[in-house]
Amino acid sequence: MKHYLAITARGLEHMLAQELEQLGVSSLKQVHAGVKFKADDSTLYQCCLWSRIASRFVLVLGEFAVRDDMDLYLGATAINWPDYFHASQRIAVDFNGTNREIRNSQYGALKVKDAIVDKFEKSNLPRPSVDREQPDLRIHMRLSKDQGLLGIDMVGSGLHQRGYRTQAGAAPLRETHAAALVLRSGWKPDQPLMDIMCGSGTLLIEAAMMAAKIAPGLKRKRWGFESLLGFDDEAFKALKAEASVKAKRGVSQCQTRFYGTDNDARIIETARANARRAGVGELVDFETGDATQVTPPEGFSGGHILSNPPYGERLGTTPGLIALYTQLGDHLKEAFAGNTVSLYSGSEELLSCLRMRADDKFNLRNGALDCVMKTYAITARGEKSESEAAKADVAPDFANRLRKNMTKLDKWAKKQGLECYRLYDADLPDYKAAIDRYRDFLVIQEYAAPKTIEPEKARRRLLDMVRAAIAVTGVDANKVVLKTREKQKGNNQYQKLAGASRTMTVDEYGVALEVNLYDYLDTGLFLDHRYTRRLIGEKAQGKDFLNLFAYTGSASVHAAAGGARSTTTVDMSKTYIAWAERNMALNGIVGRQHRFEQADCLQWIRQSNQQFDLIFIDPPTFSNSKRMQSTFDVQRDHLDVLLALKDRLRPDGEIIFSNNKRHFKMDSEGLAAAGLRAENISKRSIPEDFARNPHIHNCWIIRHQAVSA
Repeated sequence: MKHYLAITARGLEHMLAQELEQLGVSSLKQVHAGVKFKADDSTLYQCCLWSRIASRFVLVLGEFAVRDDMDLYLGATAINWPDYFHASQRIAVDFNGTNREIRNSQYGALKVKDAIVDKFEKSNLPRPSVDREQPDLRIHMRLSKDQGLLGIDMVGSGLHQRGYRTQAGAAPLRETHAAALVLRSGWKPDQPLMDIMCGSGTLLIEAAMMAAKIAPGLKRKRWGFESLLGFDDEAFKALKAEASVKAKRGVSQCQTRFYGTDNDARIIETARANARRAGVGELVDFETGDATQVTPPEGFSGGHILSNPPYGERLGTTPGLIALYTQLGDHLKEAFAGNTVSLYSGSEELLSCLRMRADDKFNLRNGALDCVMKTYAITARGEKSESEAAKADVAPDFANRLRKNMTKLDKWAKKQGLECYRLYDADLPDYKAAIDRYRDFLVIQEYAAPKTIEPEKARRRLLDMVRAAIAVTGVDANKVVLKTREKQKGNNQYQKLAGASRTMTVDEYGVALEVNLYDYLDTGLFLDHRYTRRLIGEKAQGKDFLNLFAYTGSASVHAAAGGARSTTTVDMSKTYIAWAERNMALNGIVGRQHRFEQADCLQWIRQSNQQFDLIFIDPPTFSNSKRMQSTFDVQRDHLDVLLALKDRLRPDGEIIFSNNKRHFKMDSEGLAAAGLRAENISKRSIPEDFARNPHIHNCWIIRHQAVSA
């Protein structure tokens, strides 16, 4: 009897132990991500052929303490490798794990390889050659803290490589992983099984192979143990022949039907081809279809649905997924009542959108992602439509407030001629988010929850907000953009969120402006400054206009559209200066009288000798950008900046100064001493959709004292 380690994914140790017992193994011991056992050669061959959830089997040759590389080398040389394979065999060393002394797996693999070839040389035998791509044998070394396990991989490439899947759809499940989900779902081999988002068909194919008693390793071309000295070829051939007979008989006798649907016709063709290669093509019916519309096949009563719906890793994908899971739950209750469904997802919050109570829960990581499979007995839903149910049951207080805001603001915006405006701004303490409409899009910006709120609770509230917002506004879920907004420092509001630019054009008082709803935390247009921009347009006729900290230049566009003689747009960001130029071009405004300067605004003010009739400056509250010579604090530094601007302002000119520091205090005495006076216009600069937040920004008009109002 030899010692073996069967390796599997974490969380599947108990299932693997049960499977090995059924295959005739005794003396089992569950370990982290595996099962240790003893077996003779024939039993080991049987396990390799028939295990559905083991990823590989390792012949354990040594277990020893590994405190440093010398321990590793000595432990490996203590094994008499020529007893196990011939020097002509090509080898590769797989090294898994590190510790305080051995921090690099490649280095660890190199030390094991050196020990093996040195052992052959000391036995006066040729050195085995190393072939990492196509070795005859793979040496397996596992290091956990200071304990090492060394042996020979009896399989070669992973057991998930069944040989039937040559290509897969996006984010495919490994075959071993899929088999574990099938076994754990509660499905019985005589039950019809359906996957309504089947992708390349792996879940269905694994289940069909179980029902038809097809050994998962039957199609494998070669095995690691075939290269070992003492390999019992006759015993293995007999086991394969027996498995082949079982497979042929099993397919012909199998009465269970399997059904797969996916909305991608190309991937359905891939699934059909995979099923044919697996030998179960005649057992599985694949069709193109939408998961939220598919109906039960004939005779499916009492059947089981098993699916791995998309769950997304990026927050921006969430609104569409919320709608998908919500519609899916509603459809399952309407069309599949009386059946059972098991769904495997990386998001329990998304699963909660099904509005179904789970009877069973199984946690199983998918690679690095924490995932869960929940199983539900499907009961019929009530008579309410989904939109009615969402409005009534999901965040009702929030939904009612949003509906009330829409009634008021949609009419106001239409009358104003606006295509983008705020619908909701943390009106209720439990639902902290801002919701803005951009034409037929919604942008939902979640404010970071207080540390006193558990992250799971905050996440669930956010999903409820998104669901209710979709239901109340009627906006297509794929046109809902979700972002998380935290307290910003410096220029962090310009943070890039995505790699591809996705823009659209909106109208504001007859001016066309480009916005990007996806790729940055902010969209390129500060909606609360709408009235300020309109004021600039009204004042700009025949004037030379300066826009500092210009962002995307929207104020410059309003000034130019209002008849400004010239505009000068200054910002430190090359990205936003280019954006400002595009905004001008959108409105047909071109010419040398419209200048764009990429520069540190504070330096530019002091270096310029130009004068202007109208200046707009909207600096950040605080900035420590590396491109600035020093830090900037609007409360501390505003007087110095305004005094410097005095030299740029013509005698009858005006400075419109704005910032969003909540408790900002204007240094009126300092201004007066310099011959300037400031008029606070904050109240009339805040538009209707920001009325409940009177501190969203401060706004002042600053003039020379000699000039009357």
